[in-house]
Parts: sequence; structure tokens; C-alpha cells
Amino acid sequence: MSTALSTQPRQRPRTPQARSVLMCRPAHFTVAYRINPWMNPAEPTDTGLAEAQWQTLYDTYVRLGYDVRLIDPLPGLPDMVYAANGGFVLDGVAYGAKFAYPQRAAEGPAYLSWLAEAGFRAREPEETNEGEGDFLLVGDTILAGTGFRSDARSHAELGRVFGRDVVTLRLVDPSFYHLDTALAVLDPTPGREHIAYLPHAFDEASRAYLAGRFPDAIVANDADAAVLGLNAFSDGYHVVIASRARDFARQLAEHGYDPVGVDLSELLLGGGGVKCCTLELR
Repeated sequence: MSTALSTQPRQRPRTPQARSVLMCRPAHFTVAYRINPWMNPAEPTDTGLAEAQWQTLYDTYVRLGYDVRLIDPLPGLPDMVYAANGGFVLDGVAYGAKFAYPQRAAEGPAYLSWLAEAGFRAREPEETNEGEGDFLLVGDTILAGTGFRSDARSHAELGRVFGRDVVTLRLVDPSFYHLDTALAVLDPTPGREHIAYLPHAFDEASRAYLAGRFPDAIVANDADAAVLGLNAFSDGYHVVIASRARDFARQLAEHGYDPVGVDLSELLLGGGGVKCCTLELR
């Protein structure tokens, strides 16, 4: 008698971990300029709809038991809703953002001031970087994106600030201009590190590193990437993703996660999704 081998991924027990995050209500959201391929100032935006969709994301995090904190939105900063770009927080230290485009420059000091007042040890950046948009913690390593926004020199600065290994990954597709649009950390726990990513968003050397370092990674398809499905936030079990990223949701479930879909289609007009709206506080 023969036994058929399962083609499904071997599931590992998944356990949600406590998460603390910073968010910013999109009270001033609009697309008034173009600094990424998703943005088109000629296309109408609906601030009220953006706020309603954002509220659903906020309510989802609260329902999942996350500690959600809020920074006040500032007039004239329509992209401030994308809180992930406001810095990188680890070990009680907040490394500030220094934005590549002048339209967003004032966001860096605003976020760093909030983080300092919240009790984090603030570190002013010298090099151009866009925070957790390009810096993702996996185990004891920080994966750091470059190619469009964060200068590669910020990676060395990041390593000095946190005393962690930093691995540079080069992005090559302008539609995936931040690391968190092309790679999602599903489980950062040391010894259990797990990610999902879009291979063609990276150069050859970066693809080789990711394939070797994460052989069990979920590989996303183009359709899901096109709705920023990889711009997701995970607590190690629940993974909040774009509701239209259906194949990604299927793969997550097969790997033992609980995918939670939300619709942020209005905020996608500015080039952001779930993770863009979420700065993790560690």
C-alpha cells in the first residue's frame, strides 16, 4: 500500500505576539503631487473614504488586541498617514526619518518629536532614510532597502545606532519603491523567521540572498503585489493584508496564518497600504 505525499506546506504552530503600533489618521489625505508611480494628482481622491477605510484598519488592530497609539495629523502633510515612514523603533530607540522628497520632509521631525515625548531615545538621522518603509526586522537582522528612497549609507548608520546586522537589499521596480511594498515579515521571531516577497522587485544579488536565507518564504504573484498585498502587518499569527490579495491570503492560510483582509483602496492612490499606515513600536 502506498501513501500519497502531501503537496501542502508543512504547517508550524503559529502564536500571536503582542504588538504596539503608531498610526496617523488621514485627516488631510489627498494626492497633490507625484512622487511615486501610484500617485496621480489628476485623479480625484476622497478624504472621507480614506478616513473610513483607515478607521477599519484601526478597529481591526484594536480587535486583535494591539496597543494602538496616535500621532496628530498636520495640515499640509497629506502623506503623514503613512506612519511606517516616520522612523524605525527598536530596543526603545527611535531612529528618525530623513525623507528623499521635500514634500514629505517635515514628517521626519514631527514623528521623531512624538517618539521622544513618548519615552523613546531619539536619534537624529544624518543619512536619507524613510524609516520602517525600508527597514524591516527579521530575527536579529535588519533587512534594509535601497534603490529609490533610503540611501544605502543610512544602512551603516542604522547598524551603528542599533548594533544589529543590517543586510542591504536593492529594489529595482519603481512601483515597489519601499521595501515594505515588496516584502512582508510574517514571523520575526529568532529561529522562526518567515517572510513573503516579490522576487522581481529585487536585483539579482538580493534575490539570491532572500532565496538562500528564507527557503520557505511565500512568493507572491503579480496580481496581489499590484494591490500592495505584500504591504502587510503580522503578529506571528494574524496577518492583516489588502482584501483583494486573494492568492496571498490562500498561501498564508496554508502556512498556518490567519489572513485578515481590509480595504485600503483609497490610500492605495497615494502608494500605501496596511504596513505603510503602521509604525511598530518595540
